[in-house]
Amino acid sequence: MPKSKGFRSKTRSLLRKRPRERGKLGLSRILQTYEPGDKVVIKIDPSVHKGMPHRRYHGRVGVVVGRRGHAYIVNVTQGKAVKEIIVRPEHLTPHLEVKGEGET
Repeated sequence: MPKSKGFRSKTRSLLRKRPRERGKLGLSRILQTYEPGDKVVIKIDPSVHKGMPHRRYHGRVGVVVGRRGHAYIVNVTQGKAVKEIIVRPEHLTPHLEVKGEGET
């Protein structure tokens, strides 16, 4: 039988929730708003299929460019290329800037 090449192929461990993470998603994650220029981490929620980016972007940091309906347009670098992907807020988390040792 030929191997499946679907959108979620090879994601058994990547798109899996731990037992205590299972269940419905909190409203704060859905209602989170981002402004253009904000840095976000693409963290795919496997329980929400709508607006899910490709698995190659899981864990990447991108910059919000704008909105398209309920979703956000995010620029992500992939090698030398800058990709523009459309992601719903369920799959985004704010990127927390880590201060260095010299900064206060």
